[in-house]
Amino acid sequence: MTRSAPSAEPVAPAGRSGVRRVDPARFETMEVASRIDRLRAVMAEAAVEALVVGNLTNVRYLSGFTGSAGLLVVTGTDALLVTDGRYTDQAAAQLAESGAPVELRVTRAVREALGAVVEGLTSIGLEAASVTWEAQRSYAQWWGTDRVVPTDGLVEGLRIRKDRGELDRMAAAAAIADAALEQVAPMLGDEPTERAFARELDHAMLVLGAEARSFETIVASGPNAARPHARPGDRRITSGETVVVDFGAVVDGYHSDMTRTLSVGPLDDRLQRLFDAVLASQAAGVAAVSGGVEAAEVDRACRSVLIERGLDQWFTHGTGHGVGLDIHEAPWVSSHSTATLAAGQVVTVEPGVYVSGVAGVRIEDTVVVTDDGCDTLTTSPKTLDLS
Repeated sequence: MTRSAPSAEPVAPAGRSGVRRVDPARFETMEVASRIDRLRAVMAEAAVEALVVGNLTNVRYLSGFTGSAGLLVVTGTDALLVTDGRYTDQAAAQLAESGAPVELRVTRAVREALGAVVEGLTSIGLEAASVTWEAQRSYAQWWGTDRVVPTDGLVEGLRIRKDRGELDRMAAAAAIADAALEQVAPMLGDEPTERAFARELDHAMLVLGAEARSFETIVASGPNAARPHARPGDRRITSGETVVVDFGAVVDGYHSDMTRTLSVGPLDDRLQRLFDAVLASQAAGVAAVSGGVEAAEVDRACRSVLIERGLDQWFTHGTGHGVGLDIHEAPWVSSHSTATLAAGQVVTVEPGVYVSGVAGVRIEDTVVVTDDGCDTLTTSPKTLDLS
């Protein structure tokens, strides 16, 4: 069952200015305090006695700490965050707010601080996907090559399913993006440059309460739209062409992601056919999302529509990806994915067709997987003209 999510409660009603801003006081509390124990259970399954967490997104997820320098080491009984003097007050405040059972150590003597926690342990895990070669060599030198072992996705596996507090923040980020596009879309009629339109969209998201944009906003018109990750430039948006707008907002660290294809004036028959095909493909993909469904099946649902219409050769990327503290994270929604979707996961569905030198079309929603379908967070109309 596919449905639109209710209006995001964390976005406060409009005031006299008509602007609806994020109200953090309305967010549900995130379950940060329980994450260390959940990690310990995963570590036990992986036969790892300690895990050194250096990926800052994972540090934030487990502890609430958002600084740019920090290491978190977790054992069966202890959890220690090591950072430097720039973050003395911030780290203490964020640990207290999150409720995470983590001890704080502010020191430059990282080796000694970590060593005291892992002393006597024989299996010390490192995050293989994010630890540098130089850091791995240092850890092996400190503790012995036979004690240091690679781990794969222990924390990321926990992050896949979002709690109510995380979903609140993502709903607010999606609502901001929706509102920003509604505000800015009418300026397309003035034939702005791609860069000018992107700049106004970014500004609108910040005014509405976003702390940042999720990634460099994509505004690609005419033949530029045939490049899936085109960067906005000085090309003017003119009548009768597709304009791919891919963007998102960040609220309290959590991202939204949405693409709409717009136009100024009617499209010719060929471009309209491309748009209609992608619209149908995207609808089929969203309808396929549900707990217990293989992620590859969602990709097949999108591609089958484009195959029927003879356009599949121009769909050149995967159908989607997970979203959360990172804009791209597990689970991956592609023909090669081995993941099975589960309730509480958040994924995108974003098929597209890209005809080199001519035009491109992409339509994307961010959806929350449920036991019987999905809830759609991004609710902007999927019509060509939003003016």
